[in-house]
Amino acid sequence: MAIKNLSLQTIALHIGYKDYSKLSDISAIYNKAGYLTNPGISIFGDAVAGQKATVTIYPPNSESKQSYLPSLYVKGDSAFIGDIAVNGSQTITKDLTISGTMKAGFATWSSSIVATTKLFDIKHPSKEGHRLAHASLEGPEVGVYCRGRLKESNVINLPEYWKDLVHEDSITVQLQPIGSNQNLVIQEFNNEFIVIAEDSTNTDLITDLSTIDCFYHVYGERKDVERLTVEYESDTILEQGKPK
Repeated sequence: MAIKNLSLQTIALHIGYKDYSKLSDISAIYNKAGYLTNPGISIFGDAVAGQKATVTIYPPNSESKQSYLPSLYVKGDSAFIGDIAVNGSQTITKDLTISGTMKAGFATWSSSIVATTKLFDIKHPSKEGHRLAHASLEGPEVGVYCRGRLKESNVINLPEYWKDLVHEDSITVQLQPIGSNQNLVIQEFNNEFIVIAEDSTNTDLITDLSTIDCFYHVYGERKDVERLTVEYESDTILEQGKPK
């Protein structure tokens, strides 16, 4: 065995069965820390018969000369077996593959989230001891919708941002009269407003707006992102939904 350039100035290094880093039943408190580098495999904790150990990592000391200061920096692919508890923000610059259940407080993505299904599962709002689960509706487009009730008016004003968000030629509208059949049709539409008219052979104008009372659903395809490629030949997932 050869040892070179070894400087031990604290009790922060321990190798072997007898643990002299413990003063009592708990570990000693280390106020300063340095560097530990190892080109091979490192196991921290009591690993028996191939078991995995626990590693606790804190941010570097304020006097550290490191240029990258997150508590844990991994360059390259990482495979973790077992549970990992992270108390802090995480930045992932490459792909993240999760085969189990992901539970998060708040997460943001700058591109698309690809999953077999997209669900929410919450505490049931009205039944004690129950939960409520819903799944997202799937479709061959990156779409948005607007819904509401139109009463005593023949104009549906869409959200102001739709003119910059939605392809005008992708818009579809469904009307459901309330109370009685009102023979309503779409006279004009764009990505800012929709004009309703009466289905009549005599006129396409509604003279009595007080007769209008209906629910509406308006759907459109987003134009701020790339259009969805619905069917494609590949063995891997195509990255889609990028901002234009």
